[in-house]
Order: sequence, then structure tokens, then C-alpha cells
Amino acid sequence: MMQTGALIVAAGKSSRMGDFKPMLQLGSISIAQRVINNFRQAGISKIVVVTGYNADALERHLASNHVIFLRNEDYETTHMFDSVRIGLEYLKDKVDTVLFTPVDVPLFTAHTVTQMLSLGQPLVTPVCNGTPGHPILIRSSLIESILSNDGNTGLKGAVEHCGTPMYCLNVEDPGIIHDADTPEDYVELLRAHNQSLIRSEIQIQLAREKVFFDEQLYSLLTLIHETGSVRDACERMHISYSTSWNLIHTLESQFHEPLIIRSQGGVKGSHSELTPYGEEFLKRYARFSEETRTCSEAIFEKCFRGFFNA
Repeated sequence: MMQTGALIVAAGKSSRMGDFKPMLQLGSISIAQRVINNFRQAGISKIVVVTGYNADALERHLASNHVIFLRNEDYETTHMFDSVRIGLEYLKDKVDTVLFTPVDVPLFTAHTVTQMLSLGQPLVTPVCNGTPGHPILIRSSLIESILSNDGNTGLKGAVEHCGTPMYCLNVEDPGIIHDADTPEDYVELLRAHNQSLIRSEIQIQLAREKVFFDEQLYSLLTLIHETGSVRDACERMHISYSTSWNLIHTLESQFHEPLIIRSQGGVKGSHSELTPYGEEFLKRYARFSEETRTCSEAIFEKCFRGFFNA
């Protein structure tokens, strides 16, 4: 069940901005929500957000976005690379490829992400008008080398010394270099957002009379598969334990076979895992979701090419 994952670092104090960057509005949603949506639109379902400063508020704010939360409890005395380490350590054996960005680069497009993924290169940075930006693509085979770096020169230095050259992909996407470090940057970000192109956004759901499976449940079941614990999965997603079991019971009522096996007791407490049927269901949903988004992008381009710019 390997796949592509996204890592968003949002642990900093936003001291230069003077306000909490992840939750600043960008149109009708926040900066953090925009970054998540960009990755979702590119077909990436496993999205990790590393929090630190103001973590409780940010996790509540993003709880409905079906992401995985990790915390840098030492955010006050560490640097961004330490938050990156936390995310890479978690993702290294769960995905084939990681796309990393700090939370304050919200305007890159899903098309840029799909271009980067299509190259098949192990290390990619997008470049617009000669300036490199985010997200950065990192093949999981390079993560151990990056994690072993002393971090004195940050992620940039760790990547430069991982033994693989960076592939620079030229893109016509100024969103890769628009960040929000200062109030002046935020004003420019708002201006760029207001001029950005209309795009499609797809949500993949399964239903009979009512919807019984969506991206939230996909994330929940994937985390149960990874952690062996419904409770741990709930904590990572910031949803309640009772809510998760209600969702699982509603889901299982639609199938003829169970999706989760739960064992009680023992030294380590209860343990939950997916049945072979549950694992196969997740694989098929992931493939359906990816292929639907790919087709949708082509159909959108066919139907609306040039229309919104006319």
C-alpha cells in the first residue's frame, strides 16, 4: 500500500509575520487549508502536518481536512529542519515519495505537483523564472541519508549532501515562490490569489442510499493499518474515538465481510488491524481516486480551456 505522501511543516511562531500564518485567510479558506487542497487535488491522500506553536488551535482548525498531525514539542528551541525530520521519520517507510513544503507557500498548483511526480526523478525542485520554490519532491530511498545529516545547514544542506543531484523542473507557476514571511508578503499573496486561475476540486465518495465512505474514512483506515490502534489513529487525525467507531460500524454495515479485526487485552492492550478484504478495499479505492482525478483534470481542460481567461 505504498503511495505518495505530503509533508507540511507548520510548527513555527510566525514571528516575522506578527500573526499566526497557517490560519490567515486566503479567500474563503486559510493558508494551511489551501496547501492541503493543492495536494489533495494532485491525488495525494496521505498528508502529514507537523505542528508546534499554537498546535491545539491549528489541529482543531484542520480537523475536518483529514490529515495526520505530528507535533514538534520543542519548536521553541529547534529549527524547521527538526520539524522536517519528524515528518520524514514518520513517512519514510509508508510512502514511495514525499512532497515537502512549509505551510506558508500556498499557491503552487496541483498541475506542478503532477508534473514533478511524472518525471520519475528521485529529487526534484520546481523553478519559476530562475527561482527555485516548493514543494520539493524526495524519493523515500533518500530519506535515511537526509535524516543522518547533522542539520547545521538545514534541509537545503541535507538534501545537497544526500548523494543525489537535484533535478530542476522549470514551471510556469509563480505560486511555488510566493510565501508569507512578512505582512508585505501576505499582501502580495492575496493579490496573487485573487488573480489565480479557476480550477476543479474533486471529492471521491462511495454511496448507496447515503454516503458511507470518503477521504476521511480512507485516512482513518490507513492509519489503523499503520498503527494497529484505532485510538492512535484518532489522535493523529484529531477526531473522537466514539466518532471513529460510529464511522467504522456504518461502513462495515455496507459490506458482507468485516474490514477490521480487533483483539482485546494483553500486555500492550487492544490491537486493531485491517482484514485482507479491508486492505484490498483500500487499494482499490486509492486506485479509483487517483485515476478519477487524472481523468477529471483532462476533462476540465477540454471543457474550460481558455473560457475563464476570455
